[in-house]
Amino acid sequence: MIVTNIHPSSLISHPLFVIWNPSEVALRLGPLAIRWYSLCWLIGLVGAFFVVKWLYKDQKIKDELFDPLFIYCFLGILIGARLGHCLFYQPDYYLTSADHFIEMLIPMHKAADGSWHYTGYAGLASHGGTAGLILALWLYCRKTGIKLLHVMDNIAIATGFTACFIRLGNLMNSEIIGKPTDLPWAFVFEQVDNVPRHPGQLYEAIAYMVLFCIMLIIYKRREERGERREKSLTTDNGSISNKQGKSLSTLHSPLSTLHSPLSTLTPGSGFYFGLCLFYIFTYRFFIEYTKDIQVDFESGMLFNMGQLLSVPFIIVGALFMYRAIKR
Repeated sequence: MIVTNIHPSSLISHPLFVIWNPSEVALRLGPLAIRWYSLCWLIGLVGAFFVVKWLYKDQKIKDELFDPLFIYCFLGILIGARLGHCLFYQPDYYLTSADHFIEMLIPMHKAADGSWHYTGYAGLASHGGTAGLILALWLYCRKTGIKLLHVMDNIAIATGFTACFIRLGNLMNSEIIGKPTDLPWAFVFEQVDNVPRHPGQLYEAIAYMVLFCIMLIIYKRREERGERREKSLTTDNGSISNKQGKSLSTLHSPLSTLHSPLSTLTPGSGFYFGLCLFYIFTYRFFIEYTKDIQVDFESGMLFNMGQLLSVPFIIVGALFMYRAIKR
């Protein structure tokens, strides 16, 4: 239930409300402070690194082709997410002066006295990060010669893990908060106000981890079914020969035939990439109804910026899944 007005007397009245006020700093190493947001990003990226590395090994792709992939992905996501936030959500700030334009490119802010201070990138948009990642993967494939759809499918399998931890980072930062609600699991973000709100970041984090598990299950079952089917065909047809004396088992490969249902679930078909886009951005479209607006111009809009930007990705995801299944 979404509640627009909550009387002050009812604030923090439910015993299950979560009073949320964590420190932004996860740990300190001398003068260096490591923030939760940065740590969550790091865990998400490192986790995806090992998942994709395992996929490359499982698919017998050479190690030297994997090595540059992490750099391409990291830069593509970071640059795309930063530019996406600045251009989609705050163009009136970042495009109005040379100093603000510089702030868009580097993680620093110019103070009123003219001095520059390191702030980190305070603003990253998932839609921009996705677009940046796709562009980076295209450049990576041009460099290595690997089929683009094959790489995008492998990255899609690991994407849910990274997306989950990015949203957990938002939760630790008390940002991208939800609308007021009186539901018993509401969070009270004390750094923002004392109003119980939807923990939209947590909703998304859970949904993305579910996606990651679904992807792994589909991939592993495809692999197991393929092995069983290949074994079955070898056993059943190994002793049957045609007139030329050729074994039927050598004429048919269950994993390569276009008519096999397993070909739909093979990395390189585009199915995983399509499912990833469709799942994440469809969920994102509807979960936006529980979120508070991020920028003032969204007030009064029928669909907010996050929803509008999600529609193209939903369509592209559906088309890729349809193409893989139709094939």
